[in-house]
Amino acid sequence: MLALAILLLLVLIVKFKLNTFVALIITAFVLALLLGMNPMEIPNAVLGDQGVGNILGANSVIFIFGGMIGRLVADAGGSYRIAHTLIEWFGVKRLQWAVLIASFIIGISMIFGVGMILLIPIVFAVAKEAKVPLLYLGIPMTAALSSAQGFLPPQPAPTAVATALGANVGMMLILGLVVAIITAVVGGPLFTKLAQKYAPDAFQKKDSLPAVGEVKEYDLKDTPSFGLSVLTSIFPLIFMIIATVYKMIYTGGVTPENPSMMDSIIDFMANPAVAMTISLVFAIFSMGIWQKRSMKQVNASMAEATNAVAGILLIVGGGGALRGVLVTSGFSDNVAKLFSANGSMSPVMIVLFAWAVAAVLRVSVGSATVAGMTAAGIMVSIVASQSNPTMAVLVALAIGSGSLIASHVNDAGFWIFQEFFDISIKQTFQIWTVLETVISITGLLVILAMTMLLI
Repeated sequence: MLALAILLLLVLIVKFKLNTFVALIITAFVLALLLGMNPMEIPNAVLGDQGVGNILGANSVIFIFGGMIGRLVADAGGSYRIAHTLIEWFGVKRLQWAVLIASFIIGISMIFGVGMILLIPIVFAVAKEAKVPLLYLGIPMTAALSSAQGFLPPQPAPTAVATALGANVGMMLILGLVVAIITAVVGGPLFTKLAQKYAPDAFQKKDSLPAVGEVKEYDLKDTPSFGLSVLTSIFPLIFMIIATVYKMIYTGGVTPENPSMMDSIIDFMANPAVAMTISLVFAIFSMGIWQKRSMKQVNASMAEATNAVAGILLIVGGGGALRGVLVTSGFSDNVAKLFSANGSMSPVMIVLFAWAVAAVLRVSVGSATVAGMTAAGIMVSIVASQSNPTMAVLVALAIGSGSLIASHVNDAGFWIFQEFFDISIKQTFQIWTVLETVISITGLLVILAMTMLLI
């Protein structure tokens, strides 16, 4: 029945070009009927506490505020400052690493498409000045953005998957940083060397880039300092990491029955929505008022961010609708029973299964977010049967890893890459599709190693 629903989703999106959110909601209703759910329970399963409401209710503030922080940093010139400062520090010989680090920092709080739009003009200008092929710097940039998108809260997909599985977002962030850094390095500078050998034609120096258009220029002396720009970009992470580490050290991850004042404060700060709210207030001052930007300009930046995030937010909600049907109908429980019929699944097998489910959905549906949310719905009961709470985090990371694999023509990211780097469709398959697969498999290997060490 799930296969039929996924086929319907593909037909609606690919054949009829229907809006992805609308297609997801329609598919969720059809899947509920195919699974034999009581018609009176279906609306709540799709739209209520188990479906769209479950995901958007908990995460909408995180997604929107995260987008606002990223846009405020960009519009104040902070992203420009980060990129150029690192490039100046690292020099021409280590340009790839400079671009990788800058893109990773910026990618923490900025969704993939917006990050590409922001960074491509900077990277193109640097590549032209350094007389190196655009892809030589573009691959590390893309690898960093993609890794952040797949593994790190407050990015929409990993945050939503963590919420759906009941995983600790702070722990997801800590372990996700390890996975994301390794995958970004392997998919960036290391993969570039391989790609230059088997697809040399893609590495041509370019004097112009049609997709860039008019490039917004900044005078470095008028931009925020490097330290303030980085601090604003990673401010939400600082809150969540400190809170998670504190709880691990002082409470063993378990909140005491009679918490101290400090425990209460840390618990409050550990809430991602609270961390994002405080971080946004800081960003309004650091990238707005302190930079002598008017509140009209600040509000314009935040409005633009809302528009950029809205589409992603709807897709996340639509994926939540599918998740709600899978949970409410008992489908995920049946999957858990099926795989535990001959004894409990080992932690390694659970991680492999989660990755494989997300990978198949990614190849079929295209959207990493939809693949991740649907896989989370299938895995939720298996995760709930595990006594170790770290398992939920590892499964969430495995789903994120699987949801990145083998991007091709049914994924918007494929066309974004092709257009921005001005390469052929064949070259896009050779570079982008393989790059996403390298990140996915590398991520899986790192997560499997973590599973064997932590579980």
